[in-house]
Amino acid sequence: METMVERISEIGIIPVIKIKDAAGAVPLAQALARGGLPAAEITFRTACAAEAIQRITSELPDMLVGAGTVLTVEQAKRAKEAGASFIVSPGLNPEVVSWCIEAGVPVIPGVCTPSDIEKALSLGLYTVKFFPAEASGGVAMLKAMSAPYGDVRFMPTGGVNEKNLLEYLSFPKVVACGGSFMVNEKLIDSGDYAAITALTEKAVSLMLGYRLVHIGINSAGKEEAAAAADFLCSAFGFGRRECSASVFAGDFEIMHMMGRGRNGHIAVGVNSVSRAMFSLGRKGIRFDMSTLRLGKDGRPDFVYLADELLGFAIHLVNND
Repeated sequence: METMVERISEIGIIPVIKIKDAAGAVPLAQALARGGLPAAEITFRTACAAEAIQRITSELPDMLVGAGTVLTVEQAKRAKEAGASFIVSPGLNPEVVSWCIEAGVPVIPGVCTPSDIEKALSLGLYTVKFFPAEASGGVAMLKAMSAPYGDVRFMPTGGVNEKNLLEYLSFPKVVACGGSFMVNEKLIDSGDYAAITALTEKAVSLMLGYRLVHIGINSAGKEEAAAAADFLCSAFGFGRRECSASVFAGDFEIMHMMGRGRNGHIAVGVNSVSRAMFSLGRKGIRFDMSTLRLGKDGRPDFVYLADELLGFAIHLVNND
């Protein structure tokens, strides 16, 4: 279960999909993967859900495919037979949860009250779906309800969209969000996979939140660094800040030595270093894992890319 939760967490957004025609399942999954989300929760709201799961898992083995809106043990069995990697339900049905645990299938049941959470805990589950998220009070409700349960993590679903996505993901107890805003039903019905890819790319970009933090410039020593900082501050009115190994002039970090990178380094901020590493890794970008740093929560908050760009090393750091 924990391994599956980590996979879900590094993807960050799990598209929740209602498929009416199994023939479109693979092209839809491909559109999501091209946009940066190699995952899908296929809901058992249509008769072709199991077939859709089977087609995707057979043709796209790298996709993480789950079954959603699983209400009965029979549906859970069909989902497992079709190749679903995890099962999600809108509520907590002890029979479904118990069967999944016995069958070795990761299950994320829905909760919206403390009593629901305690039922999940009594069954040995520490990751649950907060549903319906917005209708149940949104992030404020989730924070209040989850406060007594320090080890429980949540996947909010229901009303999550581009306007509130970051608010949910910024809450440390949220592992990922389920949403359908990038898989509009009209786009699925019309087969407009290019539009779905574009919306998915937009969602991933919003989730990651890349931004330039600062540019580091190497120098021959502390005196040269100080002179360079003096010039930048005097010429452009930048603020000056002394650090142990460098001096900042605005967003320029002048190193006291020849630091990493032939010329220096570029710091790129991101909302989640671990999710950025997953996303960039799918594009073939490599990392120097010897530079990986973990934050207080045990998750990555700093890492250098393996390769330089025009003499500049590049590192990722979590946004403040």
